[in-house]
Amino acid sequence: MADVLISYCVVNTNGGELLARCLDAIDATHPPERDREVLVLDNASDDGSAEIARSRGDSLRLIALDRRTGKAENDSTLLREARGEYCLLLNEDAELLPGAPAALVAALEENPRAGAAASQLLDPDGRPQPCAWRLPGVTTALIGALFLHRWLTVQHGGVVGWAQSSAMLVRRAAAEEVGFLDPAFFVYSDETDFCKRLGDAGWQTLLVPAARAIHHEQLASDREAAERRIVEFHRNRDLYMRKHHSSAAALAVRVLTAWAYLVRAAGAVVVPGHHAGRYLLHARQALSPGRGEGVREAAERYNRALAGAS
Repeated sequence: MADVLISYCVVNTNGGELLARCLDAIDATHPPERDREVLVLDNASDDGSAEIARSRGDSLRLIALDRRTGKAENDSTLLREARGEYCLLLNEDAELLPGAPAALVAALEENPRAGAAASQLLDPDGRPQPCAWRLPGVTTALIGALFLHRWLTVQHGGVVGWAQSSAMLVRRAAAEEVGFLDPAFFVYSDETDFCKRLGDAGWQTLLVPAARAIHHEQLASDREAAERRIVEFHRNRDLYMRKHHSSAAALAVRVLTAWAYLVRAAGAVVVPGHHAGRYLLHARQALSPGRGEGVREAAERYNRALAGAS
């Protein structure tokens, strides 16, 4: 790993245009005095994303998969391949703003027990998004059922329970110590589980407000894709609870979470701009996280189609 300080680790799935912006932002914001490498894992895209990465020439290393795999597995692949002391995990829809990499590196260098430092994410209009929270459990679910989560669960800086990994700098030694990310989490709750295991091993997770990144967040544009994301979200939140808490605690969280979404569904009937049906689906999946087709099944179907075409 020698002379590389920062490894930029980008996961891309059919985000060609956003990938180009992500890579441009890396070039524009990287501290020139620091050595770096850029790795792009293309998750079997069919929109020409791999070609966009290849067009950058020797400025990056491309890992082009021939089948789709989950976010946790992809991030772990990049962490294993990286040579840097620090690895900046990036989704293709994250665009670093000036000073972000330097602020993240400074945060880890100033705190030797910090295993990860996350950027403050902004929406495309520049408004801060919630991106760090207390770790999930019965208490946080109860807070959510009382609709106090914005004040008591969302965290705004310093040491946090967990943070989104869309633009997160990871101390590679800490990630290696805890076994990287758990591939059982296909997408969603993967970084929650990672931060929890870092904490259990004595490492801290930080949110660094001075490090900012625009999160373009490719939201599902069709109903079926949106429903798959909801299925996957609740499936993996329940997996997290069963992995780190008791079965009774997992059940309590399912019930409390479903209650909160049922109340939102009732409110959506009279509040403009809200979709009661979407909230009802959340409630159903919270209660029965094992039902339905999620993102994992969609990827498996895509992989079967790829195999049949080859």
